[in-house]
Amino acid sequence: MPYPTDRPRRLRRSEALRSFVRETRLSPEGFVYPLFVCPGEGVRKEVRSMPGVYNLSVDEAVTECREVKALGIPSVILFGLPEEKDEMASGAWDRNGIVQRAARAIKREVPGLLLMGDVCLCEYMSHGHCGIVDTSGSGYSKARQEADAFVRELESRGKRVIKVGTQAAGAATATELIAPATAEDYEIVNDATLELLAKTAVSQAEAGMDIIAPSDMMDGRVQAIRTALDGSGFENVPVLSYAAKFASGFYGPFREAADSAPHFGDRRSYQMDPANLREAMREIELDLEEGADMIMVKPAMPYLDVIREARTRYDVPLAAYQVSGEYAMIKAAALNGWIDYQRVMIESLLCIQRAGASITLTYFAKEAAKLLA
Repeated sequence: MPYPTDRPRRLRRSEALRSFVRETRLSPEGFVYPLFVCPGEGVRKEVRSMPGVYNLSVDEAVTECREVKALGIPSVILFGLPEEKDEMASGAWDRNGIVQRAARAIKREVPGLLLMGDVCLCEYMSHGHCGIVDTSGSGYSKARQEADAFVRELESRGKRVIKVGTQAAGAATATELIAPATAEDYEIVNDATLELLAKTAVSQAEAGMDIIAPSDMMDGRVQAIRTALDGSGFENVPVLSYAAKFASGFYGPFREAADSAPHFGDRRSYQMDPANLREAMREIELDLEEGADMIMVKPAMPYLDVIREARTRYDVPLAAYQVSGEYAMIKAAALNGWIDYQRVMIESLLCIQRAGASITLTYFAKEAAKLLA
């Protein structure tokens, strides 16, 4: 009935009433905490663009996992920073790779914590792309030579040049030399990359990963990984597919944290166009047909409509990744005093779950868990 009989504000008059009728309830049980594992011992290096997030050596990652479990967070996802990179991403599938060592240590020291392995190659490739690159085009070769010559010139003048994706003087300029010339002159080779992804998945499962999470966006990767896992005796290890992963500008801080920025071009030839909702549903359906047990939408807040549509269509566990740019913007606004930090943090997580995600990968996991305790 209409006002004055119908008064929705009756149920908003106190926190006790608001809590009693609340439709969406956050719990640490739905969080996954991302960790960046690096070589060394006793390393705890804060990521410049992600206050409160660190590159951690294996021993420090174990310490972090103990806290995560104590807070009631059931899972972490591991990303690796290898000691060396090459054009076959060998560090990704090496039995003694950084992620594999971390997984074994965490399993030994923090039993019961679910380990999720991100299966991608960008952190391990010398060029920073998520697959094998065919660089036979003449434009690529010329641009690569020019970029290398530019770096050598800078170094001869005593300037320090480090990997692209950092803030060192000269690095970005070197990238600018090669990117335009190679924009249409290289190819991320899909089918050959599948073999490396499958090897990586098996290697992670052997190290103790409970869940395999491919994020590369190569066509057919779920089928290749599922076949490889089953053939190696890991038929009970589930696959959480980054099924709808968009070519987003919100990934910038992650690329600093994981040292994974592409050294030329971008990832729009394999990650999804942000404009396409229907294509996202097709990607999800294909991954489920190939054997995915769970699906993920990434990023989260800018793609709430995709999360909602996926929840409506598919009756499987649905995850969303609140990515580094989402985290960094909230952190930056809070540090400037522009927002109520705790309130906005919780509100951002609520909206992701309200849209339909039952699992949220978030850098806020520990802080949110403490507030929700």
